[in-house]
Amino acid sequence: MQKNKAIFLDRDGVLNRELGDYVCKFEDFHVHEHNFKPLKELQDRGYLLMIATNQGGLAKGWYTVDILNEMHEHLKNEYLKHGIEITAVYYCPHHPNFTGECDCRKPKPGMLLKGIQEHNLEPSLCYFIGDKVTDVEAANAAGVHGIKIEIDQPLSEILHLIA
Repeated sequence: MQKNKAIFLDRDGVLNRELGDYVCKFEDFHVHEHNFKPLKELQDRGYLLMIATNQGGLAKGWYTVDILNEMHEHLKNEYLKHGIEITAVYYCPHHPNFTGECDCRKPKPGMLLKGIQEHNLEPSLCYFIGDKVTDVEAANAAGVHGIKIEIDQPLSEILHLIA
């Protein structure tokens, strides 16, 4: 069976506006429209698009799973309006100071490894785009190519780095 390829994407600062800390309220969640075209191009190149995001604010009690799900549904719907399908959303609800260590909080590769397994991915054909060093560390630990961008940088500026 042929393996798939995917682009994993961090959420805050990549797909939606970074606020400096957790996005806790739906009304503060603003999708980056400048990424519609580049993500459509990647999808058209045969990449599955997946989100891998730390959401330690859940462990801190700053927002609920319902609010988080509302944000993710909105994000997926906004991209779908532009012909872009987000195949999966993986999030880590833990925070080491509140819930202890886990295998999914970046820089650990748990979310990426889950995506690789669930979607029959070939890690060497996959990329993880994030705005933090921990995103690249998680990518490396999962055998995926890591690409670090600046916070809120348009993805069109890094498309040349993806085969």
